[in-house]
Amino acid sequence: MAVSIFRPTRSCPSTWRRHFSASAARCINAYDSTISNLRLDKNTAVVYQGFTGKAATANAKDTIAYGTRIVGGISPGKGGSTHLDLPVFNTVEEAMKTVRPHCRVGIMPYKQYQRGCIGIVSKSGTLSYEAVGATSAVGLGQSIVLGMGGDLLPGTTLADGLRLFFEDEETKGIIVIGEIGGEAELRAAELIREYRQSTPRPKPIVAMVAGRMAPLGRIMGHAGAVLTPRDVPADIKAKALEDAGAVVVPHPGVMGVTMKRLLEVDSIKK
Repeated sequence: MAVSIFRPTRSCPSTWRRHFSASAARCINAYDSTISNLRLDKNTAVVYQGFTGKAATANAKDTIAYGTRIVGGISPGKGGSTHLDLPVFNTVEEAMKTVRPHCRVGIMPYKQYQRGCIGIVSKSGTLSYEAVGATSAVGLGQSIVLGMGGDLLPGTTLADGLRLFFEDEETKGIIVIGEIGGEAELRAAELIREYRQSTPRPKPIVAMVAGRMAPLGRIMGHAGAVLTPRDVPADIKAKALEDAGAVVVPHPGVMGVTMKRLLEVDSIKK
């Protein structure tokens, strides 16, 4: 199957590689013990924030119909009432004490999602939808999809998502999507390198870094997606991921066919 593969021309300076040689894989922190909680299932209890608002209401109806276990929501000043036959609380703290939700999942175009074998982790929520569409189109589907967000101080990182997928038995292939802003992609590249060096049969990894043509200093959509003079350029991030062993593609439209080809090759090797 013919696919278009992006080959960055700029090299990844050794100074950046050395900076991340003590990679996320070796860093131990309190969050590491919670990564397994990213595996959501039909029993996961979910609470909505801004529950009674128009957008949340519409999304909650779809989510309930999809089968997600919604146990309530939060709308300041409306605590004690009900909405969609579910309890409303003034604060998350009140909801935690009463209905004990596990998490707030998010908003995504769920109808294009298909149960499958590809784990997707992305700094861009919108691009994760594109990756979902691409993998669904070729019949691969998704095991877990994680939208990290592009915030400057994220709670969950690309490396955290990768750790989850490395160990998840349902995940047979991995897609990682980065963008301009921050240096999470370099940490992810170092983790991928270590994983591939230490694993006899590593899972195939497809990667993309958005924003190669982004103008310096302009915010692209949200606070984290901005290229400053101190940031690592997108093509350098892509080169780091490629050097680590990921197959770098130019746009999300080819992620599905690329991953399918890699899985077919991997199956032949087995």
